[in-house]
Parts: sequence; C-alpha cells; structure tokens
Amino acid sequence: MYVMQVDEKTVRGIRVRTKNSAEMNPEKAKIAGLWQRFYADIAPTLSQQASVLGVYCNYASDLAGEYDVLAGSDMLKDEHAAESVAIKGGRYLVFEGKGGLPEIVIETWSKVWDYFSSDQSDYTRAYTTDFELYNGDNEIQIFIAIE
Repeated sequence: MYVMQVDEKTVRGIRVRTKNSAEMNPEKAKIAGLWQRFYADIAPTLSQQASVLGVYCNYASDLAGEYDVLAGSDMLKDEHAAESVAIKGGRYLVFEGKGGLPEIVIETWSKVWDYFSSDQSDYTRAYTTDFELYNGDNEIQIFIAIE
C-alpha cells in the first residue's frame, strides 16, 4: 500500500445505498446486483480507454453506517447513466490486488478493513469518497480517502 494524491474527477453510473451489515446477508445485499446491472447494461457501451470504477460516498458515519455505491466510468455518456458523483481530490491510501473477480475485490477490501482496525495504522479514514479502480479483469486498486 502507498499514499497517492488524487485529483477530483466525475464518475457516472448507477447507484445503490447500502451498509456493510446488509452486504453480509445475501437476501439484503445490493452491491453484487449493482455490478451485474452495470456489466449487462453499461459496460458494453464503454470504449477500450474507459476506466471502470466503483465509488463509495455519502457515508452516514463510519464502516457501520449506510453509504452509496456507484458502479460507473469516467467516460460514460449522459444517456447511459442518470447518476454522477465527484471523487474528491486529496490524499488516498491505495491497496492493490490481483486475481479473479469477485474474490480479489473481497480479499483487497479485507486488507483495507484489517489495516484500519489495527492499532498500528498510521492513517485515519476520512469517509468522504473511496473508490475501486478495475485494471482489466484481474487487477484492482482500492483508494481510501485519508485525513
């Protein structure tokens, strides 16, 4: 993991509101369905140059509270998605993973949760905007906003 300065950028896509406890229950989980809709309806319209991102924003509090997740792209046209969110510029702690989807997403988020639940962490989460950047079918970077 490493710290990176990120410039503000807008991402367009489709959005759900959820919380971590709901995502642990298959009957209440919304994120998997969000990504299924994204890959069925939106991903086929993207150019090769488009980045695929998952943006976490509008946190009610911390990891126990509700938040929004937007599955989208930085190159999506208005007609393909009604929602947009601005990734806030600032310092982010970047966690990387390689492997098959969706396992690598779960494993990389586990690294994030383990790091921030440790007494040894040097950084504090800002709970502003966090995002996943998908690099092909087997690489992910998770950017966590830090104070």
